[in-house]
Amino acid sequence: MGLGSTAKKIQGLSDRAEAMYKQVQQLQQRITNLEGEVDDTHDTVKRMDHQITEQRQLLLAIADEHGIDGEQILADAAIDDADDLAAAEADDETGDDDSEDGDTPSTDAGEQPAE
Repeated sequence: MGLGSTAKKIQGLSDRAEAMYKQVQQLQQRITNLEGEVDDTHDTVKRMDHQITEQRQLLLAIADEHGIDGEQILADAAIDDADDLAAAEADDETGDDDSEDGDTPSTDAGEQPAE
């Protein structure tokens, strides 16, 4: 009776080990595929970055031909972007506080709102 129970336990352990081995193989395959995708994405990003750099140089050359200060335009745009980002962050911070109050009119202590 003890041997049959032990055999069942060993068979159960063997089945679980086999299932875990299959899972590890699947994970290894997924990681290999993911590594390939990451490499492809890295190559794409590098290519796009190079293209953007070329396009920027081309646009600056065209702007220069037309007497436009492209670097100043880019600097102004960067400042505008920074201002917009700062304003959005400020709105997020104050927006959270305003949402608690809702449209309730403010009153001083001891003063009742008009009905």
